[in-house]
Amino acid sequence: MNLPNLDSEAIDRILEMAWEDRTPFEAIALQFGLQEPQVIELMRQQMQASSFKMWRKRVTGRKTKHLKQRDFISGRFRSDNQKGS
Repeated sequence: MNLPNLDSEAIDRILEMAWEDRTPFEAIALQFGLQEPQVIELMRQQMQASSFKMWRKRVTGRKTKHLKQRDFISGRFRSDNQKGS
C-alpha cells in the first residue's frame, strides 16, 4: 500500500485519532489525507502485532468510527487539534 511520507508527529497524531473510539476515519482523512485502508496499514506497521489485533477487533463494525453509520451528528466532541474547529 502506498503511504505518504509523514513526520513522526503526524504519525503519532494519526495513531492517537485511530485509537480513539469516537474519532471517525473521515476525520483522519480530512486532516491527513489517509483513507481507512491506509490508516489500517499504518497502524499495522507502527503497532505490535497483539496491539494491532486488539485494535482491529475493537473498531471493526464500530458505528462511531464511520460517520455514515453514526446515530448522531450534532453535539459531538471536536478536538481543538482537528481541522475545521
